[in-house]
Amino acid sequence: MAGIKKNFPGVIALAHASFDLKAGEVHALVGENGAGKSTLIKILTGVQKQDGGTIELYGSPISFDSPQEAQRGQLATIYQEFTLIPALSVRANLFLGREKSRSGFLDSKGESAQAGIILARLGLHIDVETPVAELTIAQQQLVEIARALASDAKVLVMDEPTAALTPTEVKALFVVLRELAEQGIGMIFISHRLNEIFEIADRITVLRDGTTIATRATSEFTRQQLIELMVGRSIEDEYPRAMTKPQATGLEVRNLGAGIVRDVSFTAHRGEIVGIAGLMGAGRTEVVRLIFGADNRESGAVLLDGKNVMIGSPREAIANGICLLTEDRKTQGLILRAAARDNFALPNLTTWSRLGFINKAKELSRFQKHVVNLKIRISDPEQLAENLSGGNQQKLLVARWLETNSQVVIFDEPTRGIDVGAKFEMYLLIGELALQGKVVIVVSSELPELLGICDRILVMRRGQLAGEITDVRSAKQEDVMALAV
Repeated sequence: MAGIKKNFPGVIALAHASFDLKAGEVHALVGENGAGKSTLIKILTGVQKQDGGTIELYGSPISFDSPQEAQRGQLATIYQEFTLIPALSVRANLFLGREKSRSGFLDSKGESAQAGIILARLGLHIDVETPVAELTIAQQQLVEIARALASDAKVLVMDEPTAALTPTEVKALFVVLRELAEQGIGMIFISHRLNEIFEIADRITVLRDGTTIATRATSEFTRQQLIELMVGRSIEDEYPRAMTKPQATGLEVRNLGAGIVRDVSFTAHRGEIVGIAGLMGAGRTEVVRLIFGADNRESGAVLLDGKNVMIGSPREAIANGICLLTEDRKTQGLILRAAARDNFALPNLTTWSRLGFINKAKELSRFQKHVVNLKIRISDPEQLAENLSGGNQQKLLVARWLETNSQVVIFDEPTRGIDVGAKFEMYLLIGELALQGKVVIVVSSELPELLGICDRILVMRRGQLAGEITDVRSAKQEDVMALAV
C-alpha cells in the first residue's frame, strides 16, 4: 500500500500512509486511536475506497470492491467486534458463504471433520455443532480466527485478536501464528498490547495522524521509542503512580456470594487504588457487578463509610454514590446511536430538571466542563458516541460518573482497546480520583497495569479471594499469577 489518502467530511483520515507485508511474516500496525489504522485496513479489505494511492498484491495492482471480493482474493480479516451469528453452530459459522456440498447436498460431515482439524490447531476442543451463543467470549474469538483459517487466506488481518483471551490462550494462538508464517501466510497484527507486539511481530509500522511515521524490524525498537513515535511526545513513565494516602475505610464487602462468587470479603479505603486480578472466569467482573447491583446477590453485605446499604439495582448503587465503568463499554456502558451529550446526561437528568423539564443550558454547560477537564476529543456535543475513539468513549463514561459525584468508582478493564497515549491519560485520571479521597477499584487482565498504578491487589481464583498483595512496588507478575492459579 503506497501513498494512501482518505478524506471524510471535515476529517483527513489518511494523509499519506504506506504499508508493506512480506509473505511469511507477522507485521504489527500500531498507533493511537484515530491514527488511521482501521481506515487503512478497511481500504485494503474493500470496505472503503481510497482517495489516492495504490495497492498491489504479489506485484499486481488490486482494488477490492467488497469484503467478499477481498476474501475471494485470499485476504481474510478478523475484526475486533465479533461477526459470528450466535444462533448458528460453530461449523455453520466457519463455512458460512462457502459451504461444502456433495451431489448438490450440504456436506455437513465433511465440514465437521475440517472444522475439528482447524479448531484443534487453535487448541479449542469443542463440539462443532454447539451454537456460538453458548460459547464463552474467548471461545468465540478463537472461532473467529478459525473461520479466517478455513478460507485458505494468504493474507490475514487481525484487529485486536487477543483482547478477550487469557495469557494461556494468547500463547496457544501465537504458536499457531508462527506455524502459519512458516507456511508463507503474511499477517497484519493490530494491537494496543505492546508486550504482545514485541513477542510476535517481525516488523512494526507506526501510524500517526494518518501518516506512516516509521517501519522497522521489531528488534530495532525499544518500548520507549515505540511509545514516543506513536504519541508524538515523550512519556517518561508508562505507569504514572499517584502519591495516594489511604484514609478511612470507604467500602467494605462482607461474605459476598452469588453464582460462581463465594464468600468474598475485602475492604477498600478512601484515597486508595485497589486492583482485582485473576484469570478469565475467576469471578472478577462478577464481584463488581454484585457490588453495583447489576446482578442479584444471594448472600453478603456492602457497607459504605461503615453503614450497611441495601443495593438491589444499579439505580440504588448510583443513589448511594457507587458507579461502575463496565468491561464492555459498547454494549453495557454507552448507547452508541445516541449523542455524546445524551450519554453523559443519562444518570444525571434529575439534577438538571424542574417540574419535569430539563435545563438544557445547565446540562450542556456541565458537559462542556468535563470535555475540557478530561480532554475528550469531540467535534460536537451531538456527535454520536459510536463515532468516538475507544479512549474518548471511556472518558465519556468517566465524565458521566464524575457528574454524579460518585464516591466509589469501579473500573472494569479501563484500558481495553485504547492506545498507549489514552492509557496514560486514564492512569492519571484514576490517580486523580484517589487523590480526591474516592474509593477506586480497578479490575484488569493487564498485570503490569495493576502493578504499576495500584496500592494493593486482590487476586481472585475460582470465585474466591485467593490472596492479597500489599507490597505492590516490589511485587512481580509471577507473584500475582502464583495466587491466580
